[in-house]
Amino acid sequence: MEKHLPLTPKALYQVCDTDLLPFRTTETLESFSGFFGQERALEAMGFGVGMRRPGYNLFVMGNPHTGRFSFALENLKGIAKKEKKPSDWCYLNNLQDGRYPISVELPAGKATQLRRDNRRLIETLMTELPVAFENPAYLRRKSKVERDFNRHYDQAIEQVERAAREHSIALYRDAGSVGFTPVAEGQAMDEAMFSQLPEEVRDAFNRNISDLEDYLNESLTEMPQWRREAAEKMKVLDRDTARQTISPLIQAVKEKYSHIAGLSDYFNQLESYIVKNSADLLGDEKLLEARSEVGKRNLLDEMFGVNLLVDNNKTKGQPVVFEAHPSYENMFGRVEYNSDMGAMVTNFQMIRPGALHKANGGYLVLEAEKLLEQPYVYSALKRALKAHEIGIESPISDYTGISTISLSPAPIPLHVKIVLIGGRDTYYLLQDLDQDFEKMFRVVVDFEEEVARDPSSIRNYARLMKTIAAEEGLAPLTREAVARLVEQSSRLSGDQEKISTHIGDLVDLLCEADYKRIANQDDLITAHHVEMALEAQSWRTGRLSEKILESILNETVLIDTDGEAVGKCNGLTVLEVGDVAFGSPARITATVHPGTRGIVDIEREVQLGQSIHSKGVLILSGFLGHQYAQDFPLTLSASIAMEQSYGYVDGDSASLAETCILISALTHIPIQQCFAVTGSINQYGEVQAIGGVNEKIEGFFKLCQTRGLTGKQGVVIPKANVRNLMLKKEVVEAAEQGLFHVYAVSTVDECLGILMDKTPGKRKDDGSFPQRSINHQVVKRLKELHKALADK
Repeated sequence: MEKHLPLTPKALYQVCDTDLLPFRTTETLESFSGFFGQERALEAMGFGVGMRRPGYNLFVMGNPHTGRFSFALENLKGIAKKEKKPSDWCYLNNLQDGRYPISVELPAGKATQLRRDNRRLIETLMTELPVAFENPAYLRRKSKVERDFNRHYDQAIEQVERAAREHSIALYRDAGSVGFTPVAEGQAMDEAMFSQLPEEVRDAFNRNISDLEDYLNESLTEMPQWRREAAEKMKVLDRDTARQTISPLIQAVKEKYSHIAGLSDYFNQLESYIVKNSADLLGDEKLLEARSEVGKRNLLDEMFGVNLLVDNNKTKGQPVVFEAHPSYENMFGRVEYNSDMGAMVTNFQMIRPGALHKANGGYLVLEAEKLLEQPYVYSALKRALKAHEIGIESPISDYTGISTISLSPAPIPLHVKIVLIGGRDTYYLLQDLDQDFEKMFRVVVDFEEEVARDPSSIRNYARLMKTIAAEEGLAPLTREAVARLVEQSSRLSGDQEKISTHIGDLVDLLCEADYKRIANQDDLITAHHVEMALEAQSWRTGRLSEKILESILNETVLIDTDGEAVGKCNGLTVLEVGDVAFGSPARITATVHPGTRGIVDIEREVQLGQSIHSKGVLILSGFLGHQYAQDFPLTLSASIAMEQSYGYVDGDSASLAETCILISALTHIPIQQCFAVTGSINQYGEVQAIGGVNEKIEGFFKLCQTRGLTGKQGVVIPKANVRNLMLKKEVVEAAEQGLFHVYAVSTVDECLGILMDKTPGKRKDDGSFPQRSINHQVVKRLKELHKALADK
């Protein structure tokens, strides 16, 4: 077998050719409009916005920093400003039952006019009513009613008075009461004179007075009826006077808004209420005289004002509302309260709108994760979308049985497009757990994570950088700086042929590069400034990786980078702490002895190995049986461990290394410790791609570089990962100098040949392997273990 050669330096890093960038600086480029690499998302957004049927709400799906939020808002605003304004909404007092305020829909901009006209009307009414009740005509009619009542009363008293005179008794009135007293010689007797009369005379007077009192009572029996009749006449007079005064005023406003549903009925209510309660309102007016103008207006507003809930007068097109804190009240509105003498009071003027009210007729943008964090909100939103109306209620009362709202405002029809922005995990979780989700969010706007790295996209990327630099107030970039940023973007995407669409990361890097430019007092952002910014990022986040490297160098953690050993190999791991990821080598060991336990995964046995890692070990067993034990049972006991690993281990990227060390332990062929290995395998021994390949290589390179590069050290990776290589400059330079090597393999045999520097051996037609090959020794050793176990 020919010796496996390492990858060329060009394969380790895909350089961006500056010939693809026909400019000196980005200052001469046109600005980039639109969203980089999101054609699929743009089409989905246009479809979702254009579909007016219920249920076609949108879920903008993608990872943070891809510009999904600004994408959604800018697209919606661009579309919404061309559309017709939605209606205004207001609440009016229900004068028949104040617990149920009336909702009224008006054309955009008309609600403010209604409030102004209504306020002017009420102020006019409160001015004209007192004048009407002071009018001479009203006063004459009022006096006539009073005279009619007094005439009945006076006639009754006069009859009693005539009867009293016949018995020498006088009738007198004192403070609204009527009394009798004896008379002598035309003068009323006092007590002294009366006591001097003979007893028979006194008794006669007393009898006559008693009879007169009875007669008086009989004569005044109908007095309550007279009083009721007078009161009724006064009430009719007051109502007629009030109606004649206010009807023309209300009629003018009612005709102006006759085309608005509900307002004619409201103004009829208003007229009836004021006519019916004119006397009480005039009494309140006297009370208002001691108040300031603001106080008077507030009191009148509490009864007859207009609560302007949604005013779209200044809205350009349809509203686009983003609710950053989607709590229940912020979403659906609320009824506020005031404390009055220790009691909590409210009225229709204290109804406050929520985000759904403000976005009604337009678009409401929400962050899915924040929406799901709030209690009751998601289920209430679904109810509102199904019912196509917004109601203001207290969700707590459904669970406590105690109602905290004394008002039940009439619900408002809902016509809104909901746009949820969230991650893929959130979308698939809602799909699994909520059967209504797919019916309500039928449009998925899926954000691309990367785009193809071709000449067209590279030029667009350069224009995007020019646009970002202009928006952020940064200096222009040289084409070398743009090329370096394209290369870094490919590294972020994890593919030489792709460019990352994580615009947030690009903005951060550009700003940090400009910071370095300012510190160096340069005019343009160059590739050197970009490199300095990347190095600064690495330095700021490199404390933990340096600590791990230090523990390896002082041999607290045992990792060899030279020599050879049986059953030992350097695996490669990626550690992620927050948004920082770095590679670090880890020693993997294996031991083999006769037995029937099979391959024991120590990590799994102690419950540190997670499911995918355990799957990799089980696949290893399948590979051994398929490759080496076709004509005899596979009987062995082996154990595999990730040495000095005290946390959870997951992923199958160690399965290639584990296979190699197991074969080394079986055959006692040593593995060269100057290599580190990463890759997963399938049951046929094919090496499969893994993640984090750049960080893994750089982690092992850093250790070798610190200890001293010998020219023998290197890393073995899957061939499928070659396109993912965008290694740091120092790694590529070491490869160019022959001091460090990266090997790409597609089979276990290729990896064995590199690690053991021996021929692995290709299977012959008869199923056997060549003498002295690695695979022949594996089969030989497995047969020996089987025979040893059979002989016991």
